Amino acid sequence: MTIPTLAILAFATWTLLLLFGSVGVYRWRRILTGRASLNDFPADRPEGADWYRRAMRAHANCVENLPVLTAIVVAALVSNASAPPLDILSALVVVARIPQSLIHVALPETPTRVGIRFALFLLQALAMLAMATIVARRLS
Repeated sequence: MTIPTLAILAFATWTLLLLFGSVGVYRWRRILTGRASLNDFPADRPEGADWYRRAMRAHANCVENLPVLTAIVVAALVSNASAPPLDILSALVVVARIPQSLIHVALPETPTRVGIRFALFLLQALAMLAMATIVARRLS
């Protein structure tokens, strides 16, 4: 198994752990204590504690970015593109994603924290763009 493939698995696992460990805990705690029912969590209405709303956004952001990383890695696999930079960049995406998510969920928003989160996101986006460029050059 390649490092970029492992990065997809790690990213997907992180996405699930984030869901279960934050949104899931919040909802099931409320359901099991009788403070909410299964249908008390509409997607179109913000509710809950600030950290819960941030956790929902952090999870959604993972879900939004996982297909991008997956598409790039699949293209690399199909084209037999393999290079140390792909390994490093794919690992960097996961390594930056985890603290981005943790900061998003655990810490109230301040300009500094939002800036750090954005920097971590930008690092991931640039790493994926670099990966896509490496794969595209392999295809030419």
